[in-house]
Amino acid sequence: MALEVRARAPGKIILSGEHAVVHGFTAVAAAIDLHTYVYFRLHSTLDNDDGVVELELKDLGLVFSWPSQRLREMFSELGLSSKTCSPECLKVITSLVEELSFPESKIGLSSGVSAFLYLYTSIIGYRPGKVRVTSDLPLGSGLGSSASFCVSVSAALLALSGAVCADNQQKGWFVMRENELELVNKWAFQGERIIHGKPSGIDNTVSTFGSMIMFRLSELTRLKSSGPIRMLITNTKVGRNTKALVAGVSERTLRHPDAMAAVFTAVDSISKELSDVIQSAAHDDVSITAKEEKLEELMEMNQGLLQCMGVSHASIDTVLRTTLRYKLASKLTGAGGGGCVLTLLPTLLSSTIVDKVISELEACGFQCLKVEVGGKGLEVCFT
Repeated sequence: MALEVRARAPGKIILSGEHAVVHGFTAVAAAIDLHTYVYFRLHSTLDNDDGVVELELKDLGLVFSWPSQRLREMFSELGLSSKTCSPECLKVITSLVEELSFPESKIGLSSGVSAFLYLYTSIIGYRPGKVRVTSDLPLGSGLGSSASFCVSVSAALLALSGAVCADNQQKGWFVMRENELELVNKWAFQGERIIHGKPSGIDNTVSTFGSMIMFRLSELTRLKSSGPIRMLITNTKVGRNTKALVAGVSERTLRHPDAMAAVFTAVDSISKELSDVIQSAAHDDVSITAKEEKLEELMEMNQGLLQCMGVSHASIDTVLRTTLRYKLASKLTGAGGGGCVLTLLPTLLSSTIVDKVISELEACGFQCLKVEVGGKGLEVCFT
C-alpha cells in the first residue's frame, strides 16, 4: 500500500528593514497565512526500477517525470547525504532538467525543479513516488514562494523517509517537534541555495517556524505577537530585478555615505521599535487602536526611508495614494521597484471600507490578498 503525506508551509513578508539588512542593520519578517501545499505519495515497492519520480505543478498545468532507474544510474556514485549540493551533483541535476520541456514563459521554474530533484534524491533516494504542488502565493512577488516550496517539499519527503519521528497516527494538521523543524529548515536552505545562489536563510526560517523574526547579520530572534495583525497585500504585478535594486542602493550608499548611513540607522531604530510594539500587550479596543496607530506610523516612516533609497516605483505610489485616501498606512515589502505593498487593516476597520479599497486597487490591475500576519509555520498531515 502506498504511503501518503501532505505538508503546507507559509509565505512571508518583510515588515521593516528591507535593503538596510543587506548593510548590516535590523529587519523584521513574518509568516502570512498563504501557503504552498505539497502532497507526496510514495510507492510501496522498494526496488521498482520501472517506476518514475513525478513532480506535478498543478497550478501551472506542468508535470515532469524521471525514470527511477535513470536517477539511480546518474546519482548513485555521487553520495548525496551531506546536506549540501556539490558541483558534481549540480552538474548532473542541471543535465536532467535541461532535458525537460519548459514553456518559454516558465523557463524560470527550472531552478525550482532542480531544487526538487536534489531534495528528492538526497532524502528519498530513487524510490518511485509522486509529488503534487499547489500554492496560494504569487510567484516572484517577494512573498517567499520559493522558500515555502522548499520547506513543504522537504517536510513531506522527510516525513516518509524515516528521518524524522513524526507520528503518522496523528489526525489532522500538526506541527513537528523543534529538532525536526530544524532538520527541515536545513534541507530547505539547501534547496534555496540552488534556486537563489546565496540566500540569507531568513525566508525558509520564517516559513518553517512561523510567527515573526527580528534579524541582523546572522543573528535571529523569534518574536511573538500578542494579537492578530491583519494586512492587505497588493501585488502590483510589476516584475523587478532584485539584484539590480540591491546594487542600486549600494551605489547610492557609495555616493552619499553619510546620508545613507543616517537612513540605515533610522531604519534600524524602526525595526527594533516595531518588534517591541508587536510584542506589547493590548487587552481592549483602546489599547489595540493605540498599538495599531504606532504600527502605522512606523510603516509610513519606513516607506519614506525606502523612497530615500530609491527603490519605490510608480505602481507602488499608486497603491500608497489609493490607501491614503482611506487613511490607511502602506509600505512596500521586499526589494521594491514593483512587487508587493503592505497595508495595515486596523481591527476596527469596517469590511465595507476594505472592500472599497480592494475594488479601487483591482481596478488598477493589481491583485489583492487579505492575510493575517505572524501565524503558524510548517504543518504536516498524514492521509
